[in-house]
Amino acid sequence: MDVEKIIREYIPLVLHMSLATTKDNTPWVCEVHFAYDTDLNLYFRSLASRRHSQEIVANSKVAGSIVKQYAPDDEPVGVSFEGTAKKLESGDEQNTAFECIKERLGASDDILEEAKRADGHQFYKITVANWYVFGRFGGPSGQKYQLEWNGGRK
Repeated sequence: MDVEKIIREYIPLVLHMSLATTKDNTPWVCEVHFAYDTDLNLYFRSLASRRHSQEIVANSKVAGSIVKQYAPDDEPVGVSFEGTAKKLESGDEQNTAFECIKERLGASDDILEEAKRADGHQFYKITVANWYVFGRFGGPSGQKYQLEWNGGRK
């Protein structure tokens, strides 16, 4: 089972992910549109005032899932991950996030300028430590497969 291949073929099919954060031992889940780079780092934009953005500052550990909608008769398939998230400051990493988001989501050049404002949407990066795939990806439907990734290094 080539878990990395499955992930690389699956995540382009989905535009949003569920993102889980925690603060003071209390979990939170939200939906964000995302992009990714060739090292499978995940990028999204959000306001710094949002709960998940504030929780990332307090605790960078995150988890999430990328799942297409499916009908009741379909077998669920999807991708999950765990890793660390951070807000990106101006520079190379923010430019990489901008290019990935612009290409994948059709964003305008204005979003880079907006990130310079404290009240604007900021860029965030998730460095994935572990990927998981579940569902019928060449194996039994209930099977879950793990890919230790550690930020692009198997």
